[in-house]
Amino acid sequence: MSWIAWAIVASEVAFWVFILLALATRYVWRRRRLSMVLFAMTPVIDFLLLVLTAVDLSRGATATWAHGLSAVYIGVSLAFGKNMIEWADNVFRRRVLKEHVPKAVRFGRDHAVHYAKGFGRHVLAFLIGGALVGATVWWVGDPSRTAGMLGIMARWAVVLGIDFLITVSYFVWPKKPRADGQFSG
Repeated sequence: MSWIAWAIVASEVAFWVFILLALATRYVWRRRRLSMVLFAMTPVIDFLLLVLTAVDLSRGATATWAHGLSAVYIGVSLAFGKNMIEWADNVFRRRVLKEHVPKAVRFGRDHAVHYAKGFGRHVLAFLIGGALVGATVWWVGDPSRTAGMLGIMARWAVVLGIDFLITVSYFVWPKKPRADGQFSG
């Protein structure tokens, strides 16, 4: 595995470490300002990954799937970061603090609209990742060295298409509650 792939793994680990530290700082040690600083470090992690990728390519490396994956990671992190932090906040409060934090129960049109908003964030992540890949291809100026990055975008487009079909399916076949309170479909 290339060092860029390891940098992506390290970025993901660092993202969650900063989130957990921020949550512990906020709820356990009651240091709200410090927790906001720790939350603010998550985009800095993305920026550092972007710098590492740019440095590697500027030194003449041929872009691999890992370089493309760094664009995917940054796009997803920026588009879904707030939602991931909210999710982690709720899980932390439920599991660590033992608070009653109700889970959203959605079905029918409400569920379909909620999923469609997630699809919109997926499109935003794709556009951010695509812009990063496009900028990298332009910056490197050698298509033979950046083909690996374009390949990952093609795969991501397929995933985005599947997500679109799932989104449409929730409008056509809405999720319904079962008699026992669980969900069907």
